[in-house]
Amino acid sequence: MADQLMLEIVTPEKLAFSDVVEEVTLSGSEGEFGVLIGHAPLLSSIKFGELNYTKDSKKTYWFAGDGYAEITNLKATVLVESIEEAKSIIGEEAQKTRESVEAQLAGMDKDDPDYERVKKTLGRAEARLKVAEKV
Repeated sequence: MADQLMLEIVTPEKLAFSDVVEEVTLSGSEGEFGVLIGHAPLLSSIKFGELNYTKDSKKTYWFAGDGYAEITNLKATVLVESIEEAKSIIGEEAQKTRESVEAQLAGMDKDDPDYERVKKTLGRAEARLKVAEKV
């Protein structure tokens, strides 16, 4: 196993994924980054969005919430508030959620104390829908 990359995805509730992969791509706070075996050690915050990994030359997509990643040369540990595999996201429901949040935001004044929170919710809804469309 010394020549393989171990990926673990952990939420507050459970170990969501643990397996050997060829590569993983994450949405870091400074932008998207990829991890291969032998990566330099790194600690990064994770921004909600797409997380994908390649195993047996097949790419699998997930929607990940905010969190952190610890990378070593042999292991990527991703600690996120939530994780959802793209194939389990129902596109129609994700679209309705996005439309609902868009309508809520359109009816708000930019000075409203909840404006930034709702704007972030819209960003999450759009990112989730984008990940759902990958399958």
